[in-house]
Amino acid sequence: MLAAARKDLLLARLRADGRIVAKELAAELGISEDSIRRDLRELDAAGLATRVYGGAVPASPAVVAYAARQSVATESKQRVARFAAGLIEPGSTVIIDGGTTALATVRALDPSLACTIVTHSPTVAAALLDHAAEVIIIGGRLFKHSAVASGAAAVEAAQRVRADRFLLGVTGIHAEAGLTTGDADEAAMKRVLAERAAETYVLGSEEKIGAVSPFAVLPVDAVTGVVVDTGASASGLRALEAAGMPLLRA
Repeated sequence: MLAAARKDLLLARLRADGRIVAKELAAELGISEDSIRRDLRELDAAGLATRVYGGAVPASPAVVAYAARQSVATESKQRVARFAAGLIEPGSTVIIDGGTTALATVRALDPSLACTIVTHSPTVAAALLDHAAEVIIIGGRLFKHSAVASGAAAVEAAQRVRADRFLLGVTGIHAEAGLTTGDADEAAMKRVLAERAAETYVLGSEEKIGAVSPFAVLPVDAVTGVVVDTGASASGLRALEAAGMPLLRA
C-alpha cells in the first residue's frame, strides 16, 4: 500500500473510531509498525492528527487562528452558547474564558441580567458594553491566536479573583487525554481561572469532542460539567460518559 493511501486510511479510521493503535493497525495491514508511526508523525506535523502513546487521536480543528475559528461548527457553538448563558445567574460572579464559543455565550446573554463577568478576553468584554452586567477585565500580554490576555501579569491578576462559576473554553475534549488546548501558557491560565471558581463548566461544541490538542488543561474529573451539543459524535459522547465526564446536553 502506498504511503498516500495509508494516510487516507489512517484519517478514515480516526474519523470512525476516534483513535488509532499503531501496533494493532500494523498487524491488520501486514506492514511494519514503524511505517504506521512514520505516517502518524507526518499527519501530526500537518495538523491532521495528534500523536499519543501507542498511536494517535484526532487533531482539533479548533486550534486554527481566531478569525478562522469563527466559521467552525457555528451552529453547534450557538446551541452550546445558549445553554451556557443559562448557567449565569442573577447576582452571580462568573469568569468567562476567551474563544469563539465564549463570545457566542455572552452574545446569548440577556442584556438586562445583573451579574458580574470577569474575563481575560477583550472581545468578550467588548461584547458586554451594552449589558447591565458589571465587567472586570484581567489584563496581560495579548495572545493574539485566541484574543486573550496571558502571561505572568494575567496569572497574578487572576489569583485575586473569586467566582461562582467559570465557563471554560478548550480545543480538545477526550475521554483519555482530558481537556486540552494548543498553547502551554494558555493552558496554565485556564488552570488558574478554574482554581478561582467554585464550579467549572466546559463549552463543548461538536468539533472538540474526541479531539486532542498538545497541552493538558484539566482531567475529566476536575470539572462540574461539560456542555455538549447533541449533534456531536455519538461514539465520542459515549466515550466521555464512560470516562465519568458529566455531560449537559444543549
